[in-house]
Amino acid sequence: MGCDLQLRTAAPEDLEWIHELRHRVYAEELGQHAPDPAGLLRDGLDGENVYLVAARGATRIGFVSVTPPWLGRYSLDKYLSRDELPSLDEDDPFEVRILTVEPRWRSTVAAPLLMYAALRWIASRGGRRVVAMGRTELLDMYLAAGLRPVGRTVRSGAVSFEVLTGGVVELTRGTLERHGATLRRLADSVDWRLDMPFAPGPDGCEHGGASFTAIGTDFRSLHRRQQVVAADVLDAWFPPAPGVRAALAQDPEWAARTSPPTGAEGLLAEIAAARALPVAALAVGTGSSDLIFRAFGQWLTPDSRVLLMDPGYGEYAHVTERVIGCRVDRFRLRREDGWRIDPVRLSAVVRSGRYDLVVVVNPNNPTGRHAPAAQLREVIAAAPSGTRWWIDEAYLGYVDAGLEESLAGLAATDPRVVVCSSLSKMYALSGMRAAYLVAEPGTAARLRRWTPPWPVSLPAQLAAVAALRDPAYYRDCWARTHELRRQLAAALRELDASVVVEEGVANFVSVTLPPDEGPSAARLVAACRRHDVYLRDLSPLSPRYEGRTVRIAVRDTAENARIVAACRAALDELRPGTKPLESLAPVPSPSRLAESVQ
Repeated sequence: MGCDLQLRTAAPEDLEWIHELRHRVYAEELGQHAPDPAGLLRDGLDGENVYLVAARGATRIGFVSVTPPWLGRYSLDKYLSRDELPSLDEDDPFEVRILTVEPRWRSTVAAPLLMYAALRWIASRGGRRVVAMGRTELLDMYLAAGLRPVGRTVRSGAVSFEVLTGGVVELTRGTLERHGATLRRLADSVDWRLDMPFAPGPDGCEHGGASFTAIGTDFRSLHRRQQVVAADVLDAWFPPAPGVRAALAQDPEWAARTSPPTGAEGLLAEIAAARALPVAALAVGTGSSDLIFRAFGQWLTPDSRVLLMDPGYGEYAHVTERVIGCRVDRFRLRREDGWRIDPVRLSAVVRSGRYDLVVVVNPNNPTGRHAPAAQLREVIAAAPSGTRWWIDEAYLGYVDAGLEESLAGLAATDPRVVVCSSLSKMYALSGMRAAYLVAEPGTAARLRRWTPPWPVSLPAQLAAVAALRDPAYYRDCWARTHELRRQLAAALRELDASVVVEEGVANFVSVTLPPDEGPSAARLVAACRRHDVYLRDLSPLSPRYEGRTVRIAVRDTAENARIVAACRAALDELRPGTKPLESLAPVPSPSRLAESVQ
């Protein structure tokens, strides 16, 4: 039955059918609600929650409702107080409710696919936890799906429900493990019209960098790099310093065939001199991700408790939650506070001593906000001695005070603090992959023991050393980046008065689309890709973005103009009343889906 089954968000013309089917099932069939003379069943969340619909041609088959956390209320609030169910306040859960299928279609795959669609929709909006009310007589079905009772039973009319919950990562993994074969079979036959891919990424993490797919990951169509605007990644718009280009061009054959210094000794010495740090406090790696995986793998276990900023750089959640399996809490940053870290609130949260590690990306990616070093020093000083702090300063050069705002000096002496700094983004060396961390010498030595020989390639070492020797060039590039960012933000603000454009201190801006009838961030991203302009949908990173915010990297003047033109065309195409394309999120092939199941 999967053939030609369509899955989509509800259109206004679907609502009367939804209300009529709800009445037939929950009033007439189950007796949960009193019959209504009009034969329609509505509730107070209609118009705010999201309905996903299964249909076949003009025949509507079933629906499921999702209540996102940004509404601030749930259907469960009618039955339980927040004291009785505190997770509604703590975990930003998405509520899945009223999975309903027309009687003649109940033995088909419609209901499971609606549940799967709800899970994919939630994951695409940064959801981490699901809550639901499942009918008691169907409890086995919900348990088989991976949901677990919280110990609360609710009665409504003649129907009793169990309150259930589950983690999105665990539910997704379990679904792919148990039903991967079925999903692979259905992948090419389901008419998937939702704004996220049918299948999650192979490791469940949205790493970004889709623009390279357009260029060609097999490197056979590299001419496309001149056509694609890669504003979805935060690579520098400017070239590396002249000395870097000279070092790479001097003898590329030698650099390609020659093994680098075993321990990157020259690079370490150059970093120490440039940053006024002892060599003993340093460790290098092939980019920040290498250092993150190596350090966290040494320090953390599934029993560790970690605090992340939310929103925050997605790799930290990926490593701590998906790779290591830590218990992870979020420190919520608020749009109404300008996404800034409140040091008083952070200090109060950390004071409990329950965290083994606190991660602060400063300036924050993806918000672009910078927390003053003095404030962070005070929070760290007041924190328990058993709490380690990881400060990611990948974008610190864009701060006006520059390296004066670094906590590297503190990290070199305080065993609780580690600073990680990439040489990729700030120095236009993303393709080289080079980064370093600063830690108290004992901590740094332990990490160096777990560093393999030749950790950074010879071309990367040559490039990084040359870059560090030309600070004046990069200061000029960073200053020019601020000018380009302001120009880009101003041009984007002129596109639509309902669009909110936010600037931070780094090399990107964020654009938030209007709620209600406006397009989702995913649809804007898909529409811009048709112009070879690639933006980053921030929705999977955090529910704080409500599925409406994209991040746009600053490029040069010409590419920024293309970004603005693509956004203008996309917004015109996606305005309410414009006929949508059949699908903005193509269904992957079965082979692609198979990769995600393995």
